[in-house]
Amino acid sequence: MIAVKSKAYLEQLREKTVDELGAELVTQKKALFNLRFQKATNQTENTAMIRTVRKNIARIATIITQKQMELENQSSGAVQG
Repeated sequence: MIAVKSKAYLEQLREKTVDELGAELVTQKKALFNLRFQKATNQTENTAMIRTVRKNIARIATIITQKQMELENQSSGAVQG
């Protein structure tokens, strides 16, 4: 897993579709599970990575919500207008 600067990572996420973001969310959740498992068995070298992955999951979820709201606003605006 590669640690990325948050602004560059956010730009990459915003360019993705909702389906791609969903796949990225699943990947990050699996990574978080693995990190937690490693921590529980004292195998992890970088415990700060857990925090980074948690924040990435929150970022992805936020962007998915924003994109869904944009789609809803566009579709409701088209129907009313």
